[in-house]
Amino acid sequence: MTEARPAFYALAPGGWRDYVTLLHPPYTAWHLSYVAAAAAAFFLGMGVAAHALDELNGRPLATRIPERVLLGLTVVSLAGAVAIGIAGAVAFNLWLLVFVAVGALLVPAYNLELFGGAIHNNVGFALAWGAFPLLTGYFACAGTIGWVALLAAGYAGLTSYTQRVLSTPVRNARRRVVAVQGTLDLRDGAHEPVTHELLYGAQERALKLLAAANVCLAAALLVLRLT
Repeated sequence: MTEARPAFYALAPGGWRDYVTLLHPPYTAWHLSYVAAAAAAFFLGMGVAAHALDELNGRPLATRIPERVLLGLTVVSLAGAVAIGIAGAVAFNLWLLVFVAVGALLVPAYNLELFGGAIHNNVGFALAWGAFPLLTGYFACAGTIGWVALLAAGYAGLTSYTQRVLSTPVRNARRRVVAVQGTLDLRDGAHEPVTHELLYGAQERALKLLAAANVCLAAALLVLRLT
């Protein structure tokens, strides 16, 4: 049996593939779809810094990227994200500094499970990586937070919560389960073997489709805005 990958998007360990895997491509694209206006800052802060810090804390993706490189990616990317946020605040609205400060705190707080892991859970993930990025992007564009923004943040938070609910058992199966045994006894007397595909295949396909769907939605909104 071939060795299970730690995630469906994880490439074979080594070289440039580790850096592609580190970005969690479908999930990064998914969450960047919430904040098209602030994509550069969130790509650096969430797509690179947060994931590099997460990999530094226990190697969940089993990459071979040196610790000093992961640490460097975290520091440089987070600093770049903060710099973009500060520049945006100075240019457009100083209240953006509040979002910049919160975002800079969320990266280590979530990925290093600070404060006793208080936000390292389904709700914390939904708020930190779903609702918060959308509210930040909306405020960066509109300069205010209204009902439209709150409803959209609800959508982002709920879909992120769904991502976490689906991905948690998938991660557990891919990273911890080494063998699956047993059968399902059906009412018609047939027997269906329990396999890795049966264990997490449906959840993983749902994650892929939801990631693609959210990117399509963001693209549609962008086209609508520009036309």
